[in-house]
Amino acid sequence: MTTWTVDLHAHTLFSRDCLTRPEDLIARARQLGLDKLAITEHNNLAGALHAKQLAPDLIIVGEEIRTTQGELIAYFVTQEVPPGLSPQETIRRLRDQGAVISVPHPLDSVRGSAMGRENLLAIIHQVDALEVLNARCVRPRDNDAARELARQHGKLMTAGSDAHTLFELGRCTLAMPPFDDDPESFRQALQEAVPQGQVSPFWPHLASTYAKWRKRLRPVHYAGRLHRA
Repeated sequence: MTTWTVDLHAHTLFSRDCLTRPEDLIARARQLGLDKLAITEHNNLAGALHAKQLAPDLIIVGEEIRTTQGELIAYFVTQEVPPGLSPQETIRRLRDQGAVISVPHPLDSVRGSAMGRENLLAIIHQVDALEVLNARCVRPRDNDAARELARQHGKLMTAGSDAHTLFELGRCTLAMPPFDDDPESFRQALQEAVPQGQVSPFWPHLASTYAKWRKRLRPVHYAGRLHRA
């Protein structure tokens, strides 16, 4: 049986804390042999839509959205959802467009953007999946706790590198059956997905800090847009 290797969490310079050009990320994904790659920019679809034009066979259009109670991540998003809404309203807008909804790094005890256990339990019945292996979780036990919570609540599991640099891409992935380019086929394949990989070292977090300062001091021009921190 054919098995795909899928990274469901990656960023490009369309996110404020990343300097990676979409074409460079795509080239690296092909070099690594990734079968699918979700581009999940912070609070926008621009990078994912641009990457989808460059590599329609590879890219899943996603978005990582900051709600009032932490972040959500969604796949097969067709309409951008703005940040700053409640988790319930964010989920409603994603459901209206048929997106598959997960919670990124939900129990990360270091990241302020993590939803945390209390907020997560309030909406866990409304989401499809939990991200149980995120390569930027510096404390492995936080990934382990997310996996155990997904098991307890019968949730699908997602995984991703959370790459903001080329080095990170593919560090954490899913081994899963092939799926069509639509949310229902993807959701069905997730039922047999197996998280795999290892967390990244700490230094890529410093690269993200550098990216924010670099854009603040000297914005980056790309694809007709000015990218700032």
